[in-house]
Amino acid sequence: MPTRPRSRSGARRPSTPSPPSEAILDGAFHRASLVAPHGKTRAERNRLRAELKVVRSSATVVRHLRLETRPFLHPPLSDFERSLVASAFGPGTLGRALGRIERAEDRIRLLAKGAERETHHASGSESLATLVRAFYGRLSSFVREVDSDLAALRAIASFLRDRPHLEAQLPTVVVAGFPNVGKSSLVARLSSARPKVADYPFTTLAISVGHADLGFDRLQVVDTPGVLGRPGRANPAEVEATTTVRGAASVVVFVLDPTQASGHSLAEQESLLDRWRLEYPTLPILAVETKCDLLRTSSDRPKVSAVTGEGLDALRSALRSLLRPSSAPPPVNETSPETPERSTEVVGEAPSGERRGSRRPAGAGKPEGG
Repeated sequence: MPTRPRSRSGARRPSTPSPPSEAILDGAFHRASLVAPHGKTRAERNRLRAELKVVRSSATVVRHLRLETRPFLHPPLSDFERSLVASAFGPGTLGRALGRIERAEDRIRLLAKGAERETHHASGSESLATLVRAFYGRLSSFVREVDSDLAALRAIASFLRDRPHLEAQLPTVVVAGFPNVGKSSLVARLSSARPKVADYPFTTLAISVGHADLGFDRLQVVDTPGVLGRPGRANPAEVEATTTVRGAASVVVFVLDPTQASGHSLAEQESLLDRWRLEYPTLPILAVETKCDLLRTSSDRPKVSAVTGEGLDALRSALRSLLRPSSAPPPVNETSPETPERSTEVVGEAPSGERRGSRRPAGAGKPEGG
């Protein structure tokens, strides 16, 4: 049984992962080696064997390359998924990798057609063997040229598997704000999501989604990593959060923690809120103060508590009014027939939030994670 190489100190060195092309080519050449042609003469069988090796090996390679690209093309990625990939891997990375692999497939097909024709004109087993070896060499070089692209596609596919799929036809509420202000606890009370909650910053490292029912339609509620609002200095989790706000949100619930237990002052949080309202002028942003069971300010912003459930019904009502389908009649308001501005802060009040499998409320006095 082979062992990992050891360093001079005697410690085992981590093995280097094999390039993607290695497994693809090994599988293709093995399948080609199993051909057993039928023919009347030895010469005919030799020619058919060479031809089948060319056909089988090239078809196997092309099939594997197609399998690598299939997750991105059938069905195609949504605009939001493409935005996530661009923010994580760089603009154009996915398109370049797909394009290079497609060109490799075309080159392999042309190479195989040419080699297949040559088998009809080759004479003798040695000549056919030389032809097949030359074909294998060029086939291998074409596949190895796209090793980095195959590795990129695998990394992107793994990245997307760890992210939820957002349905484009459903309204989407994105819950955002500074780290540890109570976003995840609020998402857990508003939807079916079960985000992990802990009392330290950047608990949420990637977006997660749950669903809720507003009476007229299902609703996607997205938990996002905390954002510190540092232009040009955002970490990958923060970039993912802002990409979600920009690319997927129908409404943003911006969570502020007036207790400042998150380690960030209310003034810092309000500064980011003001900046987002300037950056996203057409996006409805509802600013809510969380942890009202611990501290209640005199502001006119809605107050909510994921621990006691206070303010959740009013928050749902505010979301319902903003996300109501155009065919539904607007709510009756005798004092003012106008619908609220898209960026208005809506005052909240008392509880509910019961649903099957809901997370048990944390003990009073503990900060809510997010």
